[in-house]
Amino acid sequence: MKRHAVWFLLAAAAVIAAAGPAFAQEPLKIGMHAMLTGPLAEVGKDAQFGAQAAVAMINDAGGVRGRKVELVLYDDQARPAEAVTAVRRLITRDKVVAIVSGSISGTTKAVAPVAQEAKVPYVAAYAVHPEIAPTGKFIFANSLHGVVQGRAGARIVAQQLKAKRVAMLVVDNDFGRTLAKAFRGEAQALGAAIAAEEVYPFGEKDFRAILTRIKGTNPDVIYTTGYPGDATQTLKQARELGITTQFVGTEAIDHPEVLFPLAGELAEGLIVTTALDRDDARPVVQQFLQRYQAAAGRPADMVGASTFDAVRLVAHAIGLAGTDPDAIAAALAGLTNFDGAVTGPLVRYTQDRQVIKPVYAQVVKGKAFHRYGVVNDPEVITPR
Repeated sequence: MKRHAVWFLLAAAAVIAAAGPAFAQEPLKIGMHAMLTGPLAEVGKDAQFGAQAAVAMINDAGGVRGRKVELVLYDDQARPAEAVTAVRRLITRDKVVAIVSGSISGTTKAVAPVAQEAKVPYVAAYAVHPEIAPTGKFIFANSLHGVVQGRAGARIVAQQLKAKRVAMLVVDNDFGRTLAKAFRGEAQALGAAIAAEEVYPFGEKDFRAILTRIKGTNPDVIYTTGYPGDATQTLKQARELGITTQFVGTEAIDHPEVLFPLAGELAEGLIVTTALDRDDARPVVQQFLQRYQAAAGRPADMVGASTFDAVRLVAHAIGLAGTDPDAIAAALAGLTNFDGAVTGPLVRYTQDRQVIKPVYAQVVKGKAFHRYGVVNDPEVITPR
């Protein structure tokens, strides 16, 4: 019996030894939810392309701690309930080590408490709502804080464009209201008068009545928080009504594959605040732009770049600290002057895990976005 016991122990040891490297090579699962169907499907696909580009770049470089990264992706349809279901599935069934939100503020805000309760590190790629990151120690926002972007937009309008009278077009959702409130306060503090403020429902297509009222206020700039579809309609209908006023938008319009086919030459001169500077000479930026173009067959946008960064930030933190959730969260919270972010450089995170990084202004020239300016004043880019 002793001989049998010894044989069994030796055989078990041999099995474990043989299986060890195989287990070590199991993929590192990073979860993600994005709106792959529904009215914002094109935005969700941008997030998907960005995340896949990040995974490809990480794996081409050898993975993380010798393990390949596997992206586990679910469609949330831009619906909070679907997003919650997807994240619970990622946590309980797929056993992911971290999750990236490739979705908008409404769905991301609904999901953050689920990830926090499960103690799973969660990075919002581009959702801007200020209440997301403060949910808890495991929740991080890689996106430009909505208040930061609104204030930066006001700086561009009041200081660089020297506008004295501004009309505002505000889409009635979390994104639109957050940016509008911050823009309004900063613009007025800088001496610009709000000549008009028009709020419209998401999905609106006819802006002629609104634009007619705005035309009567004779603004120097029209500031819009709209998305590519509605913002393009306002731009087109404004020109049809003889309004030649300068338009300034937000990162919501930073979608070349939607904007340029819809707006054509009317997009020339449009200025947007965003996290992606196409003229940034840093190798990580130019490599990303090339990889995204090759994979997606279209130019990169802010959503793709932000999601690319979110995946790489998670992988970087795991590379530093391993897969323990507390260690990942601590590694992310401790990042400073991280130059490996395309939407950056990333200066640091605040105590409530809001990112601090520059806000870029891009202008449309020849159906492409190019550098117009940058806002990097710590008083503006630090969320508060």
